[in-house]
Amino acid sequence: MRGATHAKWAASAAAMVLAATACGGGGDGGGGSGDTGAVLSASWGDPQNPLEPANTNEVQGGKVLDMIFRSLKRYNPETGAAEDMLAEKIDTSDSQTFTITVKSGWTFSNGEKVTAQSFVDAWNYGASLKNNQRNAYFFGYIEGYDKVHPEDGSKQSADTLSGLKVVNGQTFTVKLTQKFSTFPDTLGYPAFAPLPQAFFDDHAGWLSKPVGNGPYTIDSYQKGSQMSLRKWDAYPGDDKAENGGVDLKVYTDNNTAYTDLLAGNLDLVDDVPASQLANVQNDLGDRYLNTPAGIIQTLAFPFYDPEWNTSGSQKVRTGLSMAINRDQITKTIFQNTRTPATDWTSPVLGTDGGFQDGLCGDACKYNPDEAKKLIQEGGGLPGGQVKITYNADTGSHKQWVDAVCNSINNALGNTEACVGNPVGTFADFRTQITDQKMSGPFRAGWQMDYPLIQNFLQPLYYTNASSNDGKWSNKEFDSLVNQANAETDQGKAIQIFQQAEGVVRDNMAAIPLWYQNGSAGFSERLSNVKLNPFSVPVYDEIKVS
Repeated sequence: MRGATHAKWAASAAAMVLAATACGGGGDGGGGSGDTGAVLSASWGDPQNPLEPANTNEVQGGKVLDMIFRSLKRYNPETGAAEDMLAEKIDTSDSQTFTITVKSGWTFSNGEKVTAQSFVDAWNYGASLKNNQRNAYFFGYIEGYDKVHPEDGSKQSADTLSGLKVVNGQTFTVKLTQKFSTFPDTLGYPAFAPLPQAFFDDHAGWLSKPVGNGPYTIDSYQKGSQMSLRKWDAYPGDDKAENGGVDLKVYTDNNTAYTDLLAGNLDLVDDVPASQLANVQNDLGDRYLNTPAGIIQTLAFPFYDPEWNTSGSQKVRTGLSMAINRDQITKTIFQNTRTPATDWTSPVLGTDGGFQDGLCGDACKYNPDEAKKLIQEGGGLPGGQVKITYNADTGSHKQWVDAVCNSINNALGNTEACVGNPVGTFADFRTQITDQKMSGPFRAGWQMDYPLIQNFLQPLYYTNASSNDGKWSNKEFDSLVNQANAETDQGKAIQIFQQAEGVVRDNMAAIPLWYQNGSAGFSERLSNVKLNPFSVPVYDEIKVS
């Protein structure tokens, strides 16, 4: 870690683990000089929302934000460590009030200077209730959030966060409502990106062609077809693009993307379909990557549905968990590119960073007899059947959902106990989740925003958190998270977060399925291809011949 010395307690441990593991499974295809003007093509999916930094909390949109924006911090593409990017320094004496100095010399691609005001305006916009930003919750610890984004149904009484103050052109202060020792390490998340004045002067125009301060600019976008990004030659950062740009091509079936890769019609696939995992090594050799990543797949539940929030539903959820044969599914469907989950975080954190191998215990072990017993004791399956909802366009989800349902059906001795419920596109799937239209368990994979145990717990399970899609709520969990965030001693903080994870376990707030590796395949045109610890290609380092 570099920068603020007070914010090391969990990220440093995670970084050491990631540094040891974040290497390619099949090499990077070499590292020639490449053609810095050549453009590569890569598979992609349309994002759920317009690319406002505070309104994007899913992977496809996040890929683009990582290309067109740079924030105060950037997560090292090798280790995941939060390192200073636009932050010259972040100072604090109490882990509650922070003085942030922004580096001089940075501009947006339209020529506007990046200043302290660029961050303050962006954060105020992201936090404001009237702007309806999905990531508003990330600003929740800043003083005044309750006024700009009241959560009790009352009217917004302020437009700006009282905890944000511009000191001078390159300096601003942030005052939080409580101590939050790792706050600086969160500032690489896209929600905290700066915004140019053009965003506010012509919002509709900006949305049609977003302007950022990263190594790429958006050249064009046709929804459902392609987004073209091009290298920004005047980019002031050290991480300039090693290629001329990236054409992100929309695929609704990753098998088609893989076929196009083999046929020479596509340069990069960053989600090798499950149906091809048995053949991919023979197909691509060293052009196949299989790397550890901070990703966990779970089944979430709609706790806003009374049938899933009864006194006995915890037994039903635990029974369903015990009816899933994770070992068999990860071997046969995923060819060991997944590992059965034993907790609700990720092994990339390491035990020093909070990973608790085996925390789930017997509840995550296949035991059909006990599964059937618990479900009966809990009152049976709501409606007599569970439908697992998933998006059918990416991620080979149909195969594993069908396998999970087969496992549940076999355990319960009922061929109709579980069925898959596909939704055509990821965007539609996310919209249904956002609109609280789930009537049973649904796919809820989590890709870490930053390598802290806090990030695997608070955004997903804290009351009204931004990614708490099932609306689970538990006062004991919330209290423990608050305590952990306020704790500056690294050992104590991690222990408290682990206690909070124990509450998630005791309530089976979600069913952990497996930890996921990042996978990718690339063409012979490319070299220096790698996935970062978030399983996203490091596009700016890819070389094209």
